[in-house]
Amino acid sequence: MTDFSQTKALFHLPEGMIYLDGNSLGPLPKATAQRVAQTVTDEWGEMLITGWNKAGWMGQPTALGDRIGRLIGAEAGHVTLGDTLSIKVYQALASAIEMNPDRKVILSDTGNFPSDLYMAEGLVGSLGRGLELQTVAPEDVMGTLSKDIAVLMLTQVDYRTGRMHDMAALTKAAHDLGIVTVWDLAHSAGALPVDLSGCNADFAVGCTYKYLNGGPGAPAFIYVAPRHIASTRPALSGWLGHASPFAFDLDYRAGTGIERMRVGTPPVLQMAALDASMDIWDSVDMDALRATSLALSDQFIAEVEAACPDLHLATPRDPQVRGSQVSFRHPEGYAIMQALIAQGVVGDFRAPDIMRFGFTPLFIDASDVSRAVGILGDIMRDGTWDQAQFKTRAAVT
Repeated sequence: MTDFSQTKALFHLPEGMIYLDGNSLGPLPKATAQRVAQTVTDEWGEMLITGWNKAGWMGQPTALGDRIGRLIGAEAGHVTLGDTLSIKVYQALASAIEMNPDRKVILSDTGNFPSDLYMAEGLVGSLGRGLELQTVAPEDVMGTLSKDIAVLMLTQVDYRTGRMHDMAALTKAAHDLGIVTVWDLAHSAGALPVDLSGCNADFAVGCTYKYLNGGPGAPAFIYVAPRHIASTRPALSGWLGHASPFAFDLDYRAGTGIERMRVGTPPVLQMAALDASMDIWDSVDMDALRATSLALSDQFIAEVEAACPDLHLATPRDPQVRGSQVSFRHPEGYAIMQALIAQGVVGDFRAPDIMRFGFTPLFIDASDVSRAVGILGDIMRDGTWDQAQFKTRAAVT
């Protein structure tokens, strides 16, 4: 059982700040700076090019992939990382489409992260063979499944509302109709237990800079089920996905297993940062984390509704169908969030009217929740958000 009263001390958090935005960018583990500095000075500085072998840089994408794999229920040797989440979405979707060549529809939902939909639109345009992207409301996905659909591409937890799809039920229903599944775990990995193997998922992708605390720009990961990996064709046939990259063949031959889903050069410094964070995650019990996260979010919902009647819950009240965030709606949500941040309570805003708050037990506890709600209640009661300084939109919201 993870002792969450001890893990908070493992993170650097500015004094007085209540950080409820780990669902957007995780805070800095205290060990990260030293770990990255060691990579810069002792490895890059002293080893130079030999660091690829001596420091094990080349093997880090799959080594870290296995450590992430434990958190998402993946079989050993079936997760690798590198590149960005958009690239991994493109890879997974392109490979999934090829598995259903006679079908033309990619089904997603209107709660999916726009970047996933953009990548799908771009891929459809590039392939130019009558494919189409169809989106429906999240609650309508199950009823829309049919034998016309090639791929079901969903983000498990809605980035705006925190609503969570039933991965097991939707995957089974899709498979019963011959549909291939692609799951985005950006708001799941490190937030709640995921069981890719048990759900019989086909492909999954995710990022490591949110709940996994890998830092801004941290690499994304991709999962391919064991039953597919030998036949999956990498749409992005990068050098490091080649069977023998240092043979320098002029023709591409896909690598063995998950190695074929590698594309470009591993981001060594970002992997060092993620490695330091995974030292914390290696000892985390995901069931305990989930139980504590839900207790914190239940507390937050109850206290906000008591203190702030003008805010309206956008997140499912049923804990079984929400992730590790809580969202409230208000027409002036942006200004309210900026006023909160000015007083040391950090969440974020998503257009048009959603204020998001993430609950990560590794560094958030019940006293933080109560203090945050107290400040929010004061802001709403006194109207301190109603100032020009809080209404000017920044580039990143």
